Amino acid sequence: MIVTVRLFAGVREAAGISRLEVELEEPATVADALRGAARAVPGAWRLPSTVMLAANGEYAKETARLNHGDEVAIIPPVSGGALATGQEQQVVITQEPLDPASLADFVRRDADGAIVTFLGVTRDHNAGRRVLHLEYEAYTPMAERMMMRLITEMKNRFDIGQVAVAHRTGRVEIGEMSMALAVSAPHRRHAFEAALYFVDRLKQIVPIWKKEYFEGGEVWIGDAPGSSAGDRP
Repeated sequence: MIVTVRLFAGVREAAGISRLEVELEEPATVADALRGAARAVPGAWRLPSTVMLAANGEYAKETARLNHGDEVAIIPPVSGGALATGQEQQVVITQEPLDPASLADFVRRDADGAIVTFLGVTRDHNAGRRVLHLEYEAYTPMAERMMMRLITEMKNRFDIGQVAVAHRTGRVEIGEMSMALAVSAPHRRHAFEAALYFVDRLKQIVPIWKKEYFEGGEVWIGDAPGSSAGDRP
């Protein structure tokens, strides 16, 4: 059977390849696919212990079974266009500049007395160094799915109306928006709390990575969704 293995961000750069087709004997697991990928990557590449794993766009354990044609993704620590829309939510991942006003208009409804927006903006410094620009990379299908899941979590926790979110990929200059979020609710407290919840959870589980270019170097930045191989779901 043939399984596709995809690599992203720092893992992709270290391996020097973004996609591998791995031939496995049945029955096979995610761990088998990882071993096959390690053999196929030129040189002495090893899988980092801090990565998460996904199978067909869902986080998975190494023991998860695979079928012919499945896709395994190696998810390095995440940073904290495609479009997916629903009746009460909108998720956009795009290389184009963001328009927060359109998100606010999307969530506006007569039943809600509050609309809270959050804008993530690229700043010119971090950790004592001068930042030149950022670059974002996403595993788009899974990122869309996980953001839609976060919206469901928000609705289960807070009394809110509609939600819309947009996130950039590619190069983002100083002062430009990397993310825009709009949440409507009957009352302001739930709108504020839900927006904060979404941003915090996005940095934990959504496969979007941020690379910082600064004076003298570059580095991938993000919060790991798991601190060790033992923490993988």
